[in-house]
Formats: sequence, C-alpha cells, structure tokens
Amino acid sequence: MGLGNGPRMTRRGALAAGLLLAAGGARAQGWPDRPIRLVVPFLAGGGGDTLSRLATGPAQARLGQSFVVENRPGAGGNVGAEVAARAAPDGYTLFYGTNGTHAINEALYPRLGFRPHEDFVPVAPLSRIVLVVLVKRDLPVETLPQLIAWLKANPGKASYGSAGNGTTGHIAAEMFRMAAGVDILHVPYRGNAAAMTDLAAGRIDLAIELIPAAFAAMQNDAVRTLAVTSATTLATHPNLPTVASVLPGFQVSAWDGIFAPTGTPAPVIERLNAAFTEGLREESVVAALRARGAEPAPAMNPDAFAAFIQAERARWGAAVRASGARLG
Repeated sequence: MGLGNGPRMTRRGALAAGLLLAAGGARAQGWPDRPIRLVVPFLAGGGGDTLSRLATGPAQARLGQSFVVENRPGAGGNVGAEVAARAAPDGYTLFYGTNGTHAINEALYPRLGFRPHEDFVPVAPLSRIVLVVLVKRDLPVETLPQLIAWLKANPGKASYGSAGNGTTGHIAAEMFRMAAGVDILHVPYRGNAAAMTDLAAGRIDLAIELIPAAFAAMQNDAVRTLAVTSATTLATHPNLPTVASVLPGFQVSAWDGIFAPTGTPAPVIERLNAAFTEGLREESVVAALRARGAEPAPAMNPDAFAAFIQAERARWGAAVRASGARLG
C-alpha cells in the first residue's frame, strides 16, 4: 500500500511545487509597480548609509522605481535585520547587509532575533571596503610603529571608538589589539558618525574604521590617518602604509550587499541582481566608491554570492572567537 502511494504523492508534490513556481512567476511579471523599501541597519549619514544610497541610484534607474531607504540602526545591524527578516517576501522590501550582519553577529551574539542564512536570500554583492587606523590630532604619534610603542608605554590608558558592539570596526580593532599586544579600552557608539565626531573632538584616542565612514574626517584633516588594513597600499591613498608592513599577516576588509527575505520570487531576485550588478559598473559610481575607499565587488550571481558569504562566515567567526568578544 505504501509503495503504491509513493508515486502519486511524488506527482502531487511536483504539481504543488510547479503551481508555486508559476504563482511566483506571475507575481514577478508586474514587479516592480511601486517604490521598493531598502532597510539599512545603520544611522543616516554614516558610511553604510552612504554606500547603500550610492548603489541604489543606478539600480532604481534600471528598475523604473525609486528606493525608499529606511534607517533602522542598533545592535551592530541586528535591529534592522530583524525588521527586514519579518517583511513579506514580495520583492518590495530589501535589506542592506554586511559582513557584520551575515558573518560576524552570529558568532558574537548568543541569541539573534533573526537567522542570517535562513531568513534571507543573497541578491547581489555591492562593494569591498578597506579600513584605516586613525588617531586624534593631539596624540603624540605620527606613524603606526609610534602608535604601537605609545600604547605599550601607556597600557589601559587609551580608548578606541567603534560604530557599536560587534561592528566591523570593533572586531578589526580587537584583532589589532591582539596582533600588536596592546591594552586599549573599547567605547561603542550608536553609529560610526558619532564615533568619528568624538575622535575629531579628541574625546577618544583612536579608531580602526571603514574609509567611507572616516572619509569626511580624513578629508578635513580632523584626524590623523596612519595606515590601511588592506594587503597592499591603495591607489587612492598611496602614501598610507599597510598595517601588514608593521604587523605581518594583518589584513581586514569589509563587504556589503543586497538581501531579500526568503521566499522572494526567483525572477525578482534575478532582476535585482542584474540591476545592481550593471549599476555598479557605471564610471561615476566606480569613481564615487573609490573616492571613499571602496571598490565595486566582483560580479556574482546569487548562488556565487551565497558561496562567498559561507566562506566569510567561517573566517569572521574564527576572528570573533579568537578575540574572545561576546555580547548579549
């Protein structure tokens, strides 16, 4: 009896799956016919917010609909991620995710209100982002070796700021602390704009921050920039040495991308991937990204982007565990 029912159940399952695919395709045919919400889990005006808006401009031109950015900061991106994860999977809510939300946080927080790899579908990568080592103007150092020497001579007296607990800047600074063998105090902020403001005002001593977030302070000479965290020097900042030239093997870079709630129709995901990938190849967009220390990510289809994220999940998770950082 059971063997006789098997083929009928298989045919029914296939029919049901076919009907679901057909329904998804039908919904996608008229998409998009209204503005698309993009949840950005960072404060307006910060580095992540700036990069998200740079990427959406050319994409919305290709889709024929505007993007409405909704800033939902907090908990290293977790607050915004929870909001987006609960949204209807209809293509009208997207999420601006990063290596923080999709590679760091599950190792850092014992409990999350969302599941990074079950609640979201990767859509398209956007950029790769280098960090810089910054100090306040009146700190008596002008080079990275001088900074490390000063920190060793003043253990526990220096403070570093970040955009918040668990953010890329936080984990990168912890990696630097361990590599350099120094003792520095972490001061978390609600967003990198606030951290940069206090660094420029001299209320904290240093930061290791994403170049897009530090861009204005660097341009205004409000802080002193000592080094970059990339493997090689940057064409846009050729005079800045790498941290690796002082601490061999040290290399940190961040990334960001677009995600959609799981269940979003595949045809919608494919259109979004094409719109963002093509938009990021525009010369004006490439120039704007590079001016802020970012590079357009290599073109990837959603499956390739998912594989990249899995590798990053392992790498950042190992860094968090080695640092001993734990929140919540």
